[in-house]
Amino acid sequence: MRNLLFLTIIYFLFVPNLFARSAPDSFADLVEELIPSVVSIASKTIIKEQHQQPLPQFPEGSPFDEFFKDFFDDGQRKSLPQRPMYGLGSGFIIDSAGIVVTNNHVIEGADEITIIMFDHEEYKAELLGRDPKGDLAVLKFDPGEKKISSVNWGNSDEVRVGDWSIAIGNPLGLGGTVTAGVVSAISRDIGGGSYVKFIQTDASINRGNSGGPLFNTKGEVIGINAAIISQTGGSIGLGFAIPSNSAKKITKQLREIGRTIRGWLGVQITAVSKEIAESLGLLNEKGAFISNINPEGPSKAAGLQEGDVILKFNNIEITKMTDLPRIVAESDVGSIASVEIWRKNKIITVEVELGELPEKTFVKRSVINKNEKTYFVNSLKLTVGFNFKKEGVIVIKTDDDSKLIPGDIIIEINREPVTTIDNFLKLVDTINKTGRNSLLFKIIRDEKSLWVTIIFHR
Repeated sequence: MRNLLFLTIIYFLFVPNLFARSAPDSFADLVEELIPSVVSIASKTIIKEQHQQPLPQFPEGSPFDEFFKDFFDDGQRKSLPQRPMYGLGSGFIIDSAGIVVTNNHVIEGADEITIIMFDHEEYKAELLGRDPKGDLAVLKFDPGEKKISSVNWGNSDEVRVGDWSIAIGNPLGLGGTVTAGVVSAISRDIGGGSYVKFIQTDASINRGNSGGPLFNTKGEVIGINAAIISQTGGSIGLGFAIPSNSAKKITKQLREIGRTIRGWLGVQITAVSKEIAESLGLLNEKGAFISNINPEGPSKAAGLQEGDVILKFNNIEITKMTDLPRIVAESDVGSIASVEIWRKNKIITVEVELGELPEKTFVKRSVINKNEKTYFVNSLKLTVGFNFKKEGVIVIKTDDDSKLIPGDIIIEINREPVTTIDNFLKLVDTINKTGRNSLLFKIIRDEKSLWVTIIFHR
Protein backbone atom coordinates (compact mmCIF):
# COMPACT_ATOMS: atom_id res chain seq x y z
CA MET A 1 0.00 0.00 0.00
CA ARG A 2 2.82 2.37 0.90
CA ASN A 3 4.54 1.66 -2.47
CA LEU A 4 1.30 2.27 -4.31
CA LEU A 5 0.85 5.62 -2.56
CA PHE A 6 4.43 6.60 -3.40
CA LEU A 7 3.94 5.78 -7.09
CA THR A 8 0.71 7.77 -7.17
CA ILE A 9 2.43 10.85 -5.75
CA ILE A 10 5.27 10.54 -8.28
CA TYR A 11 2.72 10.26 -11.12
CA PHE A 12 0.91 13.46 -10.16
CA LEU A 13 4.20 15.31 -9.69
CA PHE A 14 5.41 14.53 -13.19
CA VAL A 15 2.22 14.59 -15.26
CA PRO A 16 1.83 18.42 -15.28
CA ASN A 17 5.43 18.89 -16.45
CA LEU A 18 5.03 16.17 -19.06
CA PHE A 19 2.15 17.97 -20.74
CA ALA A 20 3.28 21.57 -20.12
CA ARG A 21 4.38 21.95 -23.74
CA SER A 22 1.44 20.12 -25.31
CA ALA A 23 -0.12 21.42 -28.53
CA PRO A 24 -2.36 24.47 -28.16
CA ASP A 25 -6.08 23.99 -28.70
CA SER A 26 -6.00 26.33 -31.67
CA PHE A 27 -3.85 28.91 -33.48
CA ALA A 28 -6.97 30.68 -34.74
CA ASP A 29 -6.79 33.84 -32.60
CA LEU A 30 -3.12 34.32 -33.37
CA VAL A 31 -3.56 33.70 -37.10
CA GLU A 32 -6.49 36.10 -37.28
CA GLU A 33 -4.21 38.82 -35.95
CA LEU A 34 -1.25 37.98 -38.21
CA ILE A 35 -2.77 37.13 -41.55
CA PRO A 36 -3.55 40.72 -42.72
CA SER A 37 0.22 41.45 -42.58
CA VAL A 38 1.07 38.61 -44.97
CA VAL A 39 0.84 39.43 -48.68
CA SER A 40 0.99 37.64 -52.00
CA ILE A 41 3.53 38.90 -54.53
CA ALA A 42 2.93 38.67 -58.27
CA SER A 43 5.90 39.33 -60.53
CA LYS A 44 5.75 39.97 -64.27
CA THR A 45 8.78 39.49 -66.49
CA ILE A 46 8.78 40.36 -70.19
CA ILE A 47 10.44 37.66 -72.30
CA LYS A 48 12.30 39.31 -75.15
CA GLU A 49 12.00 38.32 -78.81
CA GLN A 50 14.01 35.31 -79.81
CA HIS A 51 16.96 35.79 -82.12
CA GLN A 52 16.44 34.77 -85.70
CA GLN A 53 17.86 31.37 -86.57
CA PRO A 54 18.65 29.68 -89.92
CA LEU A 55 16.04 27.43 -91.51
CA PRO A 56 16.62 23.76 -90.59
CA GLN A 57 17.80 21.65 -93.52
CA PHE A 58 15.58 18.75 -94.65
CA PRO A 59 15.94 16.28 -97.53
CA GLU A 60 14.48 17.52 -100.82
CA GLY A 61 10.79 16.73 -101.02
CA SER A 62 10.44 16.19 -97.30
CA PRO A 63 6.93 17.03 -95.98
CA PHE A 64 8.62 19.06 -93.20
CA ASP A 65 10.00 21.40 -95.87
CA GLU A 66 6.55 22.84 -96.68
CA PHE A 67 5.52 22.86 -93.02
CA PHE A 68 8.47 25.01 -91.92
CA LYS A 69 8.06 27.43 -94.83
CA ASP A 70 4.90 28.64 -93.08
CA PHE A 71 6.93 29.36 -89.97
CA PHE A 72 10.10 30.67 -91.59
CA ASP A 73 10.46 33.57 -93.97
CA ASP A 74 13.30 33.67 -96.51
CA GLY A 75 15.25 31.09 -94.55
CA GLN A 76 14.88 32.98 -91.27
CA ARG A 77 12.61 32.41 -88.28
CA LYS A 78 9.86 34.98 -88.01
CA SER A 79 10.19 37.17 -84.92
CA LEU A 80 8.10 36.02 -82.01
CA PRO A 81 6.21 38.71 -80.08
CA GLN A 82 7.23 39.65 -76.57
CA ARG A 83 5.33 37.68 -73.97
CA PRO A 84 4.95 38.08 -70.24
CA MET A 85 5.95 35.42 -67.72
CA TYR A 86 4.29 35.51 -64.31
CA GLY A 87 5.48 34.29 -60.93
CA LEU A 88 3.83 34.08 -57.52
CA GLY A 89 5.35 34.23 -54.07
CA SER A 90 4.77 35.53 -50.58
CA GLY A 91 5.94 38.38 -48.37
CA PHE A 92 5.12 40.21 -45.17
CA ILE A 93 4.78 43.82 -44.06
CA ILE A 94 7.33 45.07 -41.50
CA ASP A 95 6.30 48.74 -41.54
CA SER A 96 2.87 50.33 -41.95
CA ALA A 97 4.46 52.75 -44.44
CA GLY A 98 4.29 49.86 -46.93
CA ILE A 99 7.64 48.08 -46.49
CA VAL A 100 7.53 44.40 -47.50
CA VAL A 101 10.16 41.67 -47.10
CA THR A 102 10.38 38.66 -49.43
CA ASN A 103 12.93 36.37 -51.09
CA ASN A 104 15.17 37.67 -53.84
CA HIS A 105 14.26 34.72 -56.07
CA VAL A 106 10.59 35.74 -55.90
CA ILE A 107 11.19 39.06 -57.68
CA GLU A 108 14.54 38.58 -59.44
CA GLY A 109 14.41 39.89 -63.02
CA ALA A 110 10.82 41.15 -62.66
CA ASP A 111 9.70 44.12 -64.75
CA GLU A 112 6.58 44.66 -62.67
CA ILE A 113 5.84 43.69 -59.06
CA THR A 114 2.35 43.69 -57.55
CA ILE A 115 1.46 43.37 -53.87
CA ILE A 116 -1.84 41.56 -53.24
CA MET A 117 -3.28 42.11 -49.78
CA PHE A 118 -5.33 39.62 -47.79
CA ASP A 119 -8.51 41.52 -48.78
CA HIS A 120 -7.45 41.18 -52.47
CA GLU A 121 -6.57 44.85 -52.93
CA GLU A 122 -3.58 45.27 -55.26
CA TYR A 123 -0.73 47.79 -55.23
CA LYS A 124 2.22 48.36 -57.54
CA ALA A 125 5.49 47.84 -55.67
CA GLU A 126 8.96 49.31 -56.05
CA LEU A 127 12.13 47.35 -55.41
CA LEU A 128 14.17 49.10 -52.71
CA GLY A 129 16.99 46.58 -52.64
CA ARG A 130 17.87 42.92 -53.08
CA ASP A 131 20.55 40.55 -51.85
CA PRO A 132 21.10 37.40 -53.95
CA LYS A 133 23.65 35.98 -51.48
CA GLY A 134 21.15 36.08 -48.62
CA ASP A 135 18.12 35.54 -50.92
CA LEU A 136 16.30 38.57 -49.55
CA ALA A 137 14.57 41.57 -51.09
CA VAL A 138 12.76 44.63 -49.74
CA LEU A 139 9.81 46.20 -51.56
CA LYS A 140 7.76 49.33 -50.99
CA PHE A 141 4.20 50.20 -51.96
CA ASP A 142 2.03 53.22 -51.19
CA PRO A 143 -1.03 52.22 -49.16
CA GLY A 144 -2.49 55.72 -49.43
CA GLU A 145 -5.07 56.35 -46.73
CA LYS A 146 -5.50 52.64 -46.03
CA LYS A 147 -4.36 51.54 -42.59
CA ILE A 148 -2.25 48.43 -42.85
CA SER A 149 -0.87 46.19 -40.11
CA SER A 150 2.70 44.98 -39.79
CA VAL A 151 4.51 42.23 -37.90
CA ASN A 152 7.47 42.28 -35.53
CA TRP A 153 10.78 40.47 -35.75
CA GLY A 154 11.53 37.75 -33.22
CA ASN A 155 14.88 36.55 -31.89
CA SER A 156 15.89 33.50 -33.94
CA ASP A 157 18.78 32.80 -31.55
CA GLU A 158 16.20 31.81 -28.94
CA VAL A 159 14.54 29.25 -31.22
CA ARG A 160 14.87 25.68 -29.96
CA VAL A 161 14.37 22.38 -31.73
CA GLY A 162 10.83 21.23 -30.94
CA ASP A 163 9.32 24.75 -30.69
CA TRP A 164 6.06 25.34 -32.54
CA SER A 165 6.31 27.22 -35.84
CA ILE A 166 3.54 28.65 -38.03
CA ALA A 167 3.92 29.40 -41.75
CA ILE A 168 1.56 31.74 -43.61
CA GLY A 169 1.87 32.30 -47.33
CA ASN A 170 0.66 31.92 -50.88
CA PRO A 171 1.42 28.32 -51.92
CA LEU A 172 0.38 27.52 -55.50
CA GLY A 173 -1.48 30.83 -55.65
CA LEU A 174 -3.71 29.98 -52.70
CA GLY A 175 -3.17 33.13 -50.65
CA GLY A 176 -3.63 33.18 -46.88
CA THR A 177 -2.73 29.53 -46.37
CA VAL A 178 -1.70 28.60 -42.81
CA THR A 179 0.35 25.55 -41.81
CA ALA A 180 1.95 24.61 -38.50
CA GLY A 181 4.67 22.27 -37.30
CA VAL A 182 7.73 22.20 -35.11
CA VAL A 183 11.27 23.45 -35.57
CA SER A 184 13.11 20.36 -36.77
CA ALA A 185 16.67 21.72 -36.67
CA ILE A 186 18.61 24.96 -36.42
CA SER A 187 21.78 26.22 -38.12
CA ARG A 188 21.16 23.88 -41.02
CA ASP A 189 23.52 24.10 -44.01
CA ILE A 190 21.69 22.94 -47.16
CA GLY A 191 24.26 24.09 -49.69
CA GLY A 192 22.19 27.01 -50.95
CA GLY A 193 24.80 29.56 -49.95
CA SER A 194 27.46 29.97 -47.30
CA TYR A 195 25.95 33.21 -46.00
CA VAL A 196 22.88 31.63 -44.36
CA LYS A 197 22.34 28.91 -41.76
CA PHE A 198 18.69 27.86 -42.05
CA ILE A 199 15.96 26.99 -39.57
CA GLN A 200 14.39 23.67 -40.57
CA THR A 201 10.67 23.17 -39.98
CA ASP A 202 8.16 20.42 -40.73
CA ALA A 203 5.35 22.95 -41.22
CA SER A 204 4.06 22.27 -44.73
CA ILE A 205 5.80 24.61 -47.21
CA ASN A 206 5.15 24.46 -50.96
CA ARG A 207 5.91 26.49 -54.07
CA GLY A 208 4.60 30.00 -53.55
CA ASN A 209 5.41 29.99 -49.83
CA SER A 210 8.81 31.51 -50.67
CA GLY A 211 9.25 34.87 -48.97
CA GLY A 212 6.51 34.27 -46.45
CA PRO A 213 7.01 34.48 -42.67
CA LEU A 214 7.62 31.70 -40.20
CA PHE A 215 6.14 32.71 -36.83
CA ASN A 216 6.60 31.56 -33.26
CA THR A 217 3.63 31.23 -30.92
CA LYS A 218 4.09 34.86 -29.82
CA GLY A 219 3.32 36.01 -33.37
CA GLU A 220 6.90 37.12 -34.01
CA VAL A 221 8.74 36.44 -37.27
CA ILE A 222 11.53 33.96 -36.55
CA GLY A 223 12.31 33.12 -40.16
CA ILE A 224 11.60 33.73 -43.85
CA ASN A 225 10.52 30.61 -45.72
CA ALA A 226 12.97 30.14 -48.57
CA ALA A 227 13.42 26.53 -49.68
CA ILE A 228 12.23 22.96 -49.51
CA ILE A 229 13.87 19.62 -50.20
CA SER A 230 11.59 17.36 -52.18
CA GLN A 231 11.82 14.76 -54.93
CA THR A 232 8.29 15.55 -56.08
CA GLY A 233 8.23 19.35 -55.81
CA GLY A 234 5.65 19.20 -53.02
CA SER A 235 6.08 19.38 -49.27
CA ILE A 236 7.48 16.31 -47.53
CA GLY A 237 8.13 18.10 -44.24
CA LEU A 238 11.57 19.49 -45.08
CA GLY A 239 11.17 23.27 -45.17
CA PHE A 240 13.90 25.83 -44.56
CA ALA A 241 13.70 29.43 -43.38
CA ILE A 242 16.27 32.24 -43.21
CA PRO A 243 16.68 33.12 -39.49
CA SER A 244 15.22 36.47 -38.48
CA ASN A 245 18.43 37.72 -36.87
CA SER A 246 20.25 37.32 -40.18
CA ALA A 247 17.37 38.84 -42.12
CA LYS A 248 16.96 41.91 -39.89
CA LYS A 249 20.43 43.27 -40.57
CA ILE A 250 20.22 42.60 -44.30
CA THR A 251 16.76 44.10 -44.76
CA LYS A 252 17.74 47.22 -42.82
CA GLN A 253 20.60 47.84 -45.24
CA LEU A 254 18.50 47.06 -48.31
CA ARG A 255 15.84 49.47 -47.14
CA GLU A 256 18.26 52.30 -46.43
CA ILE A 257 20.90 52.04 -49.16
CA GLY A 258 19.64 49.49 -51.67
CA ARG A 259 22.35 46.89 -51.08
CA THR A 260 24.14 44.95 -48.38
CA ILE A 261 27.44 45.78 -46.67
CA ARG A 262 29.43 42.70 -45.72
CA GLY A 263 32.85 42.18 -44.24
CA TRP A 264 35.55 40.85 -46.59
CA LEU A 265 38.84 39.02 -46.00
CA GLY A 266 39.88 38.67 -49.62
CA VAL A 267 40.78 34.96 -49.54
CA GLN A 268 39.73 31.86 -51.43
CA ILE A 269 39.28 28.87 -49.14
CA THR A 270 38.74 25.13 -49.36
CA ALA A 271 37.83 22.48 -46.84
CA VAL A 272 40.55 20.92 -44.71
CA SER A 273 40.63 17.35 -46.00
CA LYS A 274 42.06 14.43 -44.10
CA GLU A 275 45.14 14.55 -46.34
CA ILE A 276 45.66 18.31 -45.82
CA ALA A 277 45.30 17.94 -42.05
CA GLU A 278 47.80 15.09 -41.96
CA SER A 279 50.35 16.84 -44.15
CA LEU A 280 50.19 20.06 -42.09
CA GLY A 281 50.27 18.32 -38.71
CA LEU A 282 46.74 19.27 -37.69
CA LEU A 283 44.94 17.10 -35.15
CA ASN A 284 41.58 17.26 -36.98
CA GLU A 285 39.91 18.48 -40.17
CA LYS A 286 38.46 21.68 -38.73
CA GLY A 287 39.19 25.12 -40.18
CA ALA A 288 39.43 26.74 -43.61
CA PHE A 289 42.47 26.24 -45.85
CA ILE A 290 43.57 29.41 -47.72
CA SER A 291 44.13 28.36 -51.33
CA ASN A 292 44.48 31.86 -52.81
CA ILE A 293 44.75 35.46 -51.60
CA ASN A 294 43.47 38.51 -53.43
CA PRO A 295 46.52 40.78 -53.87
CA GLU A 296 44.26 43.83 -53.30
CA GLY A 297 42.43 42.36 -50.31
CA PRO A 298 42.82 43.07 -46.60
CA SER A 299 44.34 39.64 -45.83
CA LYS A 300 47.33 40.32 -48.07
CA ALA A 301 48.08 43.57 -46.28
CA ALA A 302 47.71 41.87 -42.88
CA GLY A 303 50.22 39.14 -43.72
CA LEU A 304 48.02 36.09 -44.21
CA GLN A 305 49.55 33.57 -46.61
CA GLU A 306 48.37 30.93 -49.02
CA GLY A 307 48.60 27.60 -47.23
CA ASP A 308 47.53 29.01 -43.86
CA VAL A 309 44.59 27.33 -42.13
CA ILE A 310 42.15 29.66 -40.37
CA LEU A 311 41.14 28.00 -37.09
CA LYS A 312 39.26 30.85 -35.38
CA PHE A 313 37.80 34.20 -36.39
CA ASN A 314 37.20 36.66 -33.54
CA ASN A 315 37.43 33.70 -31.12
CA ILE A 316 34.72 31.79 -33.02
CA GLU A 317 35.90 28.33 -33.98
CA ILE A 318 35.70 27.51 -37.68
CA THR A 319 34.35 23.97 -37.50
CA LYS A 320 33.65 23.74 -41.24
CA MET A 321 35.06 25.75 -44.11
CA THR A 322 31.56 27.08 -44.89
CA ASP A 323 31.38 28.74 -41.44
CA LEU A 324 34.01 31.35 -42.31
CA PRO A 325 32.29 33.32 -45.13
CA ARG A 326 29.13 33.74 -43.07
CA ILE A 327 30.97 34.88 -39.93
CA VAL A 328 33.18 37.31 -41.86
CA ALA A 329 30.20 38.68 -43.81
CA GLU A 330 28.32 39.44 -40.60
CA SER A 331 31.28 41.42 -39.21
CA ASP A 332 31.50 45.20 -39.54
CA VAL A 333 33.47 46.69 -42.40
CA GLY A 334 36.55 48.49 -41.06
CA SER A 335 36.62 46.53 -37.81
CA ILE A 336 39.79 44.80 -36.65
CA ALA A 337 39.35 41.04 -36.68
CA SER A 338 41.50 38.61 -34.72
CA VAL A 339 42.29 35.65 -36.97
CA GLU A 340 43.89 32.54 -35.47
CA ILE A 341 45.78 30.51 -38.07
CA TRP A 342 47.89 27.36 -38.30
CA ARG A 343 51.21 27.97 -40.06
CA LYS A 344 54.27 25.68 -40.04
CA ASN A 345 53.15 23.69 -37.01
CA LYS A 346 52.38 26.80 -34.94
CA ILE A 347 49.27 28.71 -33.97
CA ILE A 348 49.61 32.39 -34.90
CA THR A 349 47.17 35.25 -34.34
CA VAL A 350 46.94 37.93 -37.03
CA GLU A 351 44.88 41.12 -36.89
CA VAL A 352 43.06 42.05 -40.10
CA GLU A 353 41.17 45.24 -40.86
CA LEU A 354 38.14 43.96 -42.75
CA GLY A 355 37.29 45.36 -46.15
CA GLU A 356 33.90 45.47 -47.85
CA LEU A 357 32.70 42.55 -49.94
CA PRO A 358 32.07 43.84 -53.48
CA GLU A 359 28.38 43.85 -54.38
CA LYS A 360 26.86 44.38 -57.82
CA THR A 361 23.18 44.53 -56.91
CA PHE A 362 22.82 48.16 -55.85
CA VAL A 363 19.30 49.35 -56.67
CA LYS A 364 18.93 52.97 -57.78
CA ARG A 365 15.57 54.07 -56.48
CA SER A 366 13.24 56.71 -57.82
CA VAL A 367 11.55 57.21 -54.44
CA ILE A 368 12.47 56.61 -50.82
CA ASN A 369 10.61 55.76 -47.68
CA LYS A 370 8.52 58.72 -46.52
CA ASN A 371 9.82 58.20 -43.00
CA GLU A 372 13.43 58.73 -44.08
CA LYS A 373 14.58 62.33 -43.56
CA THR A 374 15.91 64.16 -46.61
CA TYR A 375 17.30 67.65 -47.22
CA PHE A 376 16.69 69.88 -50.24
CA VAL A 377 19.59 72.21 -51.08
CA ASN A 378 18.00 75.06 -53.02
CA SER A 379 21.30 76.53 -54.25
CA LEU A 380 22.09 73.22 -56.00
CA LYS A 381 18.53 72.04 -56.73
CA LEU A 382 19.57 68.82 -55.05
CA THR A 383 17.95 66.49 -52.50
CA VAL A 384 20.27 64.42 -50.32
CA GLY A 385 19.83 61.90 -47.52
CA PHE A 386 21.77 60.10 -44.82
CA ASN A 387 24.26 57.55 -46.10
CA PHE A 388 24.12 54.32 -44.09
CA LYS A 389 27.87 53.77 -44.53
CA LYS A 390 28.41 56.97 -42.50
CA GLU A 391 30.71 58.40 -45.13
CA GLY A 392 29.29 61.15 -47.31
CA VAL A 393 25.68 61.77 -48.26
CA ILE A 394 23.52 59.98 -50.80
CA VAL A 395 21.83 61.77 -53.70
CA ILE A 396 18.06 61.26 -53.62
CA LYS A 397 16.83 63.57 -56.37
CA THR A 398 18.33 66.06 -58.83
CA ASP A 399 17.10 68.36 -61.59
CA ASP A 400 17.18 67.13 -65.17
CA ASP A 401 20.37 69.02 -66.10
CA SER A 402 22.48 67.78 -63.18
CA LYS A 403 25.55 65.62 -63.70
CA LEU A 404 24.56 63.73 -60.54
CA ILE A 405 22.08 60.86 -60.49
CA PRO A 406 20.07 59.29 -57.64
CA GLY A 407 22.24 56.83 -55.76
CA ASP A 408 25.49 58.79 -56.10
CA ILE A 409 27.37 59.16 -52.81
CA ILE A 410 29.10 62.52 -52.32
CA ILE A 411 32.28 62.07 -50.26
CA GLU A 412 34.20 65.31 -50.96
CA ILE A 413 33.47 68.94 -51.83
CA ASN A 414 36.41 70.96 -53.17
CA ARG A 415 38.78 68.38 -51.63
CA GLU A 416 37.12 68.70 -48.20
CA PRO A 417 35.72 65.41 -46.82
CA VAL A 418 31.95 65.06 -46.40
CA THR A 419 31.23 63.12 -43.20
CA THR A 420 27.61 63.97 -42.31
CA ILE A 421 24.64 65.79 -43.77
CA ASP A 422 25.27 68.76 -41.45
CA ASN A 423 28.87 68.86 -42.61
CA PHE A 424 27.71 68.74 -46.25
CA LEU A 425 25.21 71.58 -45.82
CA LYS A 426 27.76 73.74 -44.00
CA LEU A 427 30.42 73.24 -46.71
CA VAL A 428 27.97 74.13 -49.48
CA ASP A 429 26.79 77.24 -47.66
CA THR A 430 30.34 78.40 -46.87
CA ILE A 431 31.51 78.02 -50.47
CA ASN A 432 28.35 79.65 -51.81
CA LYS A 433 29.02 82.76 -49.71
CA THR A 434 32.48 83.16 -51.30
CA GLY A 435 30.81 83.94 -54.62
CA ARG A 436 32.19 80.94 -56.49
CA ASN A 437 29.98 79.66 -59.28
CA SER A 438 30.79 75.96 -59.10
CA LEU A 439 31.72 73.10 -56.80
CA LEU A 440 33.93 70.06 -57.36
CA PHE A 441 32.33 66.90 -56.00
CA LYS A 442 34.07 63.58 -55.51
CA ILE A 443 31.41 60.89 -55.72
CA ILE A 444 31.05 57.12 -55.59
CA ARG A 445 28.96 55.66 -58.41
CA ASP A 446 28.71 51.93 -59.10
CA GLU A 447 31.61 51.38 -56.68
CA LYS A 448 33.88 53.71 -58.69
CA SER A 449 35.06 57.20 -57.70
CA LEU A 450 34.33 60.09 -60.08
CA TRP A 451 34.85 63.86 -60.08
CA VAL A 452 31.86 66.04 -61.02
CA THR A 453 31.48 69.84 -61.19
CA ILE A 454 28.17 71.31 -60.06
CA ILE A 455 26.97 74.87 -60.80
CA PHE A 456 25.26 77.01 -58.16
CA HIS A 457 21.72 78.16 -58.95
CA ARG A 458 21.44 81.82 -58.04
